[in-house]
Amino acid sequence: MEEKGKDQAWFMSMYTPVHGRFERFCKARAYGDMEYQDLMHDTIVLAYQKLHAYEPGRSFLHFLFGIAIRVLANANRKKRTLPLRDHQSAFETEDPATRADRFEDHLVLYAALKKLPVQQREALILFEISGFSIAEIAELQESGISAVKQRLARGRQNLAEILKEEIDEFERIQG
Repeated sequence: MEEKGKDQAWFMSMYTPVHGRFERFCKARAYGDMEYQDLMHDTIVLAYQKLHAYEPGRSFLHFLFGIAIRVLANANRKKRTLPLRDHQSAFETEDPATRADRFEDHLVLYAALKKLPVQQREALILFEISGFSIAEIAELQESGISAVKQRLARGRQNLAEILKEEIDEFERIQG
């Protein structure tokens, strides 16, 4: 029992300093796929269960992001295989494009990010929102530095085009 208390204290000492950055990553990355709080919860539980896999000296935030990316991928895979059970569930399924608050700044950004290819989206979120270096992103995405740079450049370009289309659509609706 004493060992469990030490593990919990050590885990919290590692988690507390990165909580804010981890929460921002989850909010941006989970948008439209699942509630970010669920992603955070599932990731934290798995991270605690897999403490033995954490390599001291590595970034704990990096460890959490790797788990969060896999949790989200698994959730999306499960979601794609679950058909709507009946007509009522079809009506209750939320379409993020019809939300009344979709033109609030951060929601527009998250919706635009959602339209990017997964690797571009993750690279932009990790670099621009979470402050990871290109080398750290390359390690997380299991790719080369030049590939990450290319994802960032293309992601920024695609994001700018998507946001311009959103603004044009908003202005058209407003008359």
